[in-house]
Amino acid sequence: MKYDFDKIIDRKNTHAIKWDKHLLEEFFGTSDVLPLWVADMDFQCPQPLIEAMKQKAEEGIYGYSWHKTPEYFNAVTGWMKRRHDWEVDKDWIVYSPGIVPAINVMIRSFTHPGDKIIVQSPVYYPFFSTIKNNGRRIQNNQLIYENNKYSFDFDDFEEKAKDSSTKMFILCSPHNPVGRVWTKEELKKLGDICIENDVLIISDEIHHDLLLPGYEHTVFSKLSEDYNDHTIICTAPSKTFNVAGLQTSNIIIQNKKLRDTFTQGISGRNGLGIPNAFGISALISAYDEGEEWLEQVMEYIHENFKFLKAYLKKHLPDVHMATPEGTYLAWVDFSSLGMNDEERREFMLHKAKVALDGGTMFGKGGEEFERINVACPRRILEECMNRIRDALRE
Repeated sequence: MKYDFDKIIDRKNTHAIKWDKHLLEEFFGTSDVLPLWVADMDFQCPQPLIEAMKQKAEEGIYGYSWHKTPEYFNAVTGWMKRRHDWEVDKDWIVYSPGIVPAINVMIRSFTHPGDKIIVQSPVYYPFFSTIKNNGRRIQNNQLIYENNKYSFDFDDFEEKAKDSSTKMFILCSPHNPVGRVWTKEELKKLGDICIENDVLIISDEIHHDLLLPGYEHTVFSKLSEDYNDHTIICTAPSKTFNVAGLQTSNIIIQNKKLRDTFTQGISGRNGLGIPNAFGISALISAYDEGEEWLEQVMEYIHENFKFLKAYLKKHLPDVHMATPEGTYLAWVDFSSLGMNDEERREFMLHKAKVALDGGTMFGKGGEEFERINVACPRRILEECMNRIRDALRE
């Protein structure tokens, strides 16, 4: 079927984090804003998924549910084979209600207080809090930004990996917020350094299906057989199909010792092993019947990126966007405005009246940027940019 992504859906008063007036007041100090911040889409889910939710709702009983069925495992393994050419054994799959809870469990399971963990800022901000809140130390291998594109600092990465206190590396692939889809060669260099220095690799690949034309995602553990015993792959249908609220993720671990330790942590010590009843049905229907929708939504998102690039060139020529390769998150450099973080936040919220994710929250290197969620009807994206343009003219 043909999907209409231009359709504007009123998400106010639906408990949606992105649009909830009470949460906007709490986070931004005002609800009188157009929100393009938190990373979910303003598009309806695939129709087969919606029908599966209706069928589940009509059952009328929403008790404890179990996911370890052929239907569930076949949906996950089939998707990984078709979309990523990755042969996954069902025994490698461990359920988690989310990737962030899973990373918290991994940190507690595989490192000790005081250990160092490498991250690569500017990066998804919960990486920082999971490390700090668990009493570990951040090793920041900051990305290099040149000509509207980011790359790894391999020399600095190797130096930090060689530190005997460094036990783990959390990779964001594709990268949120900078939009890079890392190449095989780039990932292989990181992997070899980690293996050589016995650093456990946690690869957050939640955006792995959200690729722009010409780019290909590489599952980290596929790069080398040597990586399988040192890598944990974090996946979920949540970003792909806009079902983050259904709390369903799959952590894929080939090494049985690592898998058993993580399973004990997620289920045994933290009691997070029982899935959401609706999440099970959503995952199966999305992975089995959602590819048509995904192809169409990524075409639309690609056009939104093209629109934004053209808009900036025409109306805000001194504002630049990092070249997008994946995700639906635009990473936009507003340094030309000559504002510090607080001044830019004040401008966006109270002059332009838009709610974006300020770059500072993503760590060092993000200070001059704003993250803009382009997974919305084009009229909303255009309205956001018109507000910024008009406020600057004033």
